[in-house]
Amino acid sequence: MDRPNISADDLDEKPLDPAAEKVRRRLVRFIAINLGILFVAVMAVLAAVVYKVGLTDDGGPSDGAGVPSPAETPFVEKTIALPTGATVLSQAVSGHRLSLHVRLAGGGEAVFVYDTAEGRMTGRFDLVSE
Repeated sequence: MDRPNISADDLDEKPLDPAAEKVRRRLVRFIAINLGILFVAVMAVLAAVVYKVGLTDDGGPSDGAGVPSPAETPFVEKTIALPTGATVLSQAVSGHRLSLHVRLAGGGEAVFVYDTAEGRMTGRFDLVSE
């Protein structure tokens, strides 16, 4: 394969006409501005991530912050009175509230809400179909 003959004059870049030079300058300025904005946005995201990570490492709120450990709470033994023949289907605890999903002797279901701090039943919700 033969190489085409390229003279030194062909390698020198010729100056652009004024309209093309104006477009090139505007394009370079546009790219510089957008890169600056992108850099600032990335730095803001990184700063937010570092801030959030720093909160949990320095004793800030974590997943189990509000739940006392067993050593901090005294052992409590109480009786919860349910209707005769009722069976507990499920339970849930939230703070000092215990909710019991119960199947009653007659076949119906109810949810009992019990306050463990006060040791009393605070609500009963019968589950019925409409």
